[in-house]
Amino acid sequence: MGEDPGFWSDNARAQSVLREKAQLEALVGEYGRARRVLDDAQALHELAEEAGDEGARAEAVQAIDGAEREVAALEFQRMLSGPHDAAGAIVEVKSGAGGVEAMDWAAMLYRMYARYCERKGWTVEPADMVAGEEAGISQASFIARGDHAYGFLKAERGVHRLVRISPFDQNARRQTSFAAVDVTPEIEDDIVIEVKESDVRIDTYRSSGAGGQKVNKTDSAVRITHLPTGIVVAVQNERSQQKNRSVAWKILRAKLYELEERKRAAQRDAVEAQKKDIDFGSQIRSYVLQPYQMVKDLRTGVETGKVDNVLDGDLDGFIQPYLLGVRRTDRAVEE
Repeated sequence: MGEDPGFWSDNARAQSVLREKAQLEALVGEYGRARRVLDDAQALHELAEEAGDEGARAEAVQAIDGAEREVAALEFQRMLSGPHDAAGAIVEVKSGAGGVEAMDWAAMLYRMYARYCERKGWTVEPADMVAGEEAGISQASFIARGDHAYGFLKAERGVHRLVRISPFDQNARRQTSFAAVDVTPEIEDDIVIEVKESDVRIDTYRSSGAGGQKVNKTDSAVRITHLPTGIVVAVQNERSQQKNRSVAWKILRAKLYELEERKRAAQRDAVEAQKKDIDFGSQIRSYVLQPYQMVKDLRTGVETGKVDNVLDGDLDGFIQPYLLGVRRTDRAVEE
């Protein structure tokens, strides 16, 4: 690679290759470490058995436990080996049925995912936010960048249901609300997606924000509509219309790329079966705050009563089992 005189002529491609090289080197290093730990544990166990030493046996058991953790980590790494799993993630949250209650729920989900990203040490770049009429958000999006951000967050695509006593209902009745989450990989700039000018409509408007944020007095916000597919991308985070336009085009190309990937995947039976399981329109998780507290993933059956922790971004307990292939045998939907 380093001897190719033309390697550095395309800097974007060179950086992409170097990132892939670093990821592969890290994976090989992790495998080698797991192998050494396993070999050491086996040798220690054999010595303990030969000597009949209980202390050595206990030490061997600890070493074997360590080896199991290393192998489990490798298995999880294997589950993040998709073509775009190492990429950043474009996360979009949209309120669904439930009016102002659903918009408040969408805002809670947006915060939950932002906190999850912070826990992972990823960066979060807000892209668009449309405030709800009375509270919360109608829809919002951000870009998460970090180690395998898309690989983790793709597990969250779907409809999320909230059951609670509505803070907006004077009669304190229990309400059910829905919000949808979509996750798209942040495609590298070296992937070319041709978009005809006649296929898009570009609108500009003044930026706005929720919670009394300052409003830009110029038409800096950009909305791009891809007419053949109906995909709409809006970006208003940057103060410059040019920067918003650049980000919007990048997100649109990523969405069109993923759409094409989904079409190809739909032709393969095995992948199609998985796609149905994570389809954007499917309900994947219920969050119950009253009359009891419980969060339950309807795909894996994993549940917890630590609702506050989950809403504060503690999601790996749901994401990891799903990525590792855990599925409920009973697919009946909760009442």
